[in-house]
This record gives sequence, C-alpha cells and structure tokens, in this order.
Amino acid sequence: MATTVYVLNGPNLNLLGTREPEIYGRATLIDVEKLCRETAKHHRIEVEFRQTNHEGQMVDWIHEAAAEGAMGMVINPGAYTHTSIALRDAVAAVSVPVIEVHISNIFARESFRRKSHIASVAKASLCGFGINGYALAIEGLAKLAPARKRTA
Repeated sequence: MATTVYVLNGPNLNLLGTREPEIYGRATLIDVEKLCRETAKHHRIEVEFRQTNHEGQMVDWIHEAAAEGAMGMVINPGAYTHTSIALRDAVAAVSVPVIEVHISNIFARESFRRKSHIASVAKASLCGFGINGYALAIEGLAKLAPARKRTA
C-alpha cells in the first residue's frame, strides 16, 4: 500500500453540496472523490476514499492506514477537528504523514472553529481552498514521498 493515500472525511461531509452551500460550496462528496482520484492518478497513487459520521470509525481507519503502510492520509475531520482528542491521539500514534484539510477557512469562522486538535500532530494543514484543498494535499503527499518516478 506504499502508493496509497487514505482520504478520510468526517461528520456531515456526506451532505456536501446541500449543507450550507454559501460556506462549503455546491460540490458534492462524489465531486471531491473524483478530484482526489484524478489528482492521485497523475502520480500513480491509489486512493482509499471514505466518509463517516462516527468518531471511532475514523480512529480505526487511521490505524488501518498505518497498518497497511499507506504513503499518507488526507483528513477532513469536520467538527471533530475542534473536539476530538481521540482523533488527535490516533494521528500522533502513527508514522504516516497526515495532511489536515478543511473546505472553508476555519480561522475566519466562529471562534470555536479556530482551534484544531489535529494541526499540532499533522504534517500540514490546509483550509479555505474549497475542495481544491484535497488536490493540494495529495500533491503535497506526492512531493513528500521518497524518490520515485512521478508523471506530473
């Protein structure tokens, strides 16, 4: 799995396209998945794309990505960003590089959204680029990968 990136999406991201489109846009989670797969294809990277509304499931997937030897993870923890010590500890416990992604700029929103428990243990954080943040995160992981042939 050294050429696989796990893209993990947290609560309410299944509602993209209809949930607060003035904040999150009209793109759906299917659109996000398509963008991730297209971006990864340029680097001969496979994508394991998932979404859950359950915190423990995300923790299990983080552990799975490490156990499977994934080259990296892109995580949009949704509201768990601001509340979950369990997700923070799971990211800290694995040696897989993690890029935290948020569609909106969490620092320009409500004060409770400005704290990320994930940022301090992630390799990088991206926010405010819309769904393009996912593509940027995959590009970043491709650049971090050990020397190997890339097509882009």
